[in-house]
This record gives sequence, C-alpha cells and structure tokens, in this order.
Amino acid sequence: MQFLQLLARKPGSLEVLFQISFCQKQFPYLCLSTSACVYSKKKKGNSYDQVDQEKYKNLVHSVISYKTSAQTPETILEEDNLLYGPPAKHTPPIKAGTRTPKNWVPLINPSKRILPASSDSKVPMKIRLQRAKLPSVTRILQQTLSPQQVFYLEKWKQKMIEELGKEGFEEYTKNLFLQGELFHSALESIFLSGETAAREQGEDDVVAGYLSSVEGVLEDISEVKALESGVHHESLQYLGLVDCVAKYQGQLCVIDWKTSEKPKPFLQNTYDNPLQVAAYIGAINHDANYNFQVRCGLVVVAYKDGSPAHPHFMDPDLCSQYWNKWLLRLEEYRDKN
Repeated sequence: MQFLQLLARKPGSLEVLFQISFCQKQFPYLCLSTSACVYSKKKKGNSYDQVDQEKYKNLVHSVISYKTSAQTPETILEEDNLLYGPPAKHTPPIKAGTRTPKNWVPLINPSKRILPASSDSKVPMKIRLQRAKLPSVTRILQQTLSPQQVFYLEKWKQKMIEELGKEGFEEYTKNLFLQGELFHSALESIFLSGETAAREQGEDDVVAGYLSSVEGVLEDISEVKALESGVHHESLQYLGLVDCVAKYQGQLCVIDWKTSEKPKPFLQNTYDNPLQVAAYIGAINHDANYNFQVRCGLVVVAYKDGSPAHPHFMDPDLCSQYWNKWLLRLEEYRDKN
C-alpha cells in the first residue's frame, strides 16, 4: 500500500496537509508529486547576489543601523511655540524701488526753453548758492538714511573711535573734509587755469595722490559748463552745490568727485552718491539760471595712493531710476519735517 501526501512548506519545515492511500498497481503509469515538483525547481538567481557585498558592507550597515528622529513637523512646531511663542504675522515692507512718488516731477523739464549759446559760453558758470530757508540735498539724504545705513555708519564710527580715540577720530574726519575741499579746489584750478599750473601747485600737498588718480578721467572730460555752482529746484524747493557739469566721453553729465581710501569699483559701493547726482540733474533742469538740460551723471571715485580712479557713468535710464528714489527720500523728509 502506498500513500499520496500533499505537503505545505513552512519556514524551516514541511507540513502534511493530508495523505491518501492507493495501490500502485491501479496506477502503473501515474505519479503525483506536489512538494517535490515545486521545491525541486532551481531557485531563480537574485540580482543582489551579484553585488560585491563586502565592498558595500559598511554602507549597508550605516543605513540599516540609522535611527530616525521621533520628531515630526507637528512636534517641532509645538516645541518652537513653547520656546519662542507663536509665529508673528508680519507683512514684508514694500521696497523703495516698487513705490511711486506721490508728487512725481519729471527729471527732464518739458517746458524749459534752451537758449542759444552766448559768445562767452566757454567760461564755466559759477552761481552763488542762495542760503534760503530751503533744505539742501546733503541734508535731506542724511536725515532719511535707512536703519541699516545708520547701523553700519554707527558701527564704523565706534570701530574708528576704538582705534583712534574720540579726539583722534574727530581729527581724522576733519582731515577728510579738508582733503576733499583741497581736491575740489585743485580740480577747479585745472579746469580754469590749465592742467600744468594746477599740477605744479599740487605736487607737494596732500591732494597729489588724488590728482594722479583722476588723470585718466580728466582726459575724457571736455566743454565744462559749470564748476562749484549752486542749483535750485524751483518746484520741489531744495538746494544743492554741483561739483561740475561737463561732457564725459561726449555725454553732458553732472559730475560728482569723491575721495576714498578703499576701492569702490561698482556704483552701488558709492551708497547715496547716485541719488545726489540725480537730485542735482533734476535741479539744473528746473533752474532758470541754466540754459541747458542734463540727462546723464558721473560719479568719480579718486584714491589717495594714486590708484586709477573709478568713473561710474549713469545713463539716462539709470538716472531716471535714481531720480524716483530721490523723490521718495524727499517725500520722507517732508513727512518728518
């Protein structure tokens, strides 16, 4: 007597489901096998078996042994609220560039009449600045500095006081202003009396390095129209003193001369100087004393050690952008005063 068994495979053992007795003579040619047929098949090869497991053993161990944090976004938020309080709903401030001045006045005066040039037009204009009860461009910019500008200015001041002392810092700033005045006077002499005479005058004084620094820029300047001349914006009612109005590489510009001990290769390194230039351009264009209009600007940074100066040219589009920023600063000053 033979038995037919149906087996089921479980981990580590085989379990007999049922067995049936039969006579082999009744089924001479029939053989039924389940477990033998299933488990005698060759196991398919696993692609991971071909991987060099020894090579990646450390990597696998580090991955499977890594314990993830029990924190979730909800628990982190709950912990932050407990430590720092709920997040404040804050509306980001509107950038100055996206705001529009309430009292917008064009940079170019559309109603200004341009008179023919007179015979003595080669002599640069020098109009005395009227000391009326009107704010100056410099004063407006100083009283509307951003908190960030005030912070860094105060930080620089404290650093210099620590290095030089209070009296030393006062002497340092006094010398800076003096050097600036002497530099402007030397440039005025160059434009009025000729480069040679001014060079001999400034060879041994403190501005010799600044004059050497601007030599390359002076070669591109021609047709000087105004020097150290007062300007008055008749509709916006502010004053200013323009360093120079002349052509730079063929473009009529308001030129602002600056001195520096550190390199300023980019216009943004000059802080509020572009706004100052734009304010002067607008004032000239709305001042009846000037029979011309200006559309471009130039900020020239000269260096005491004689390094080549950095001329930063402002085309009409750039001047218009800074003009809008200037109008916003002017509005802020009016609101404060």
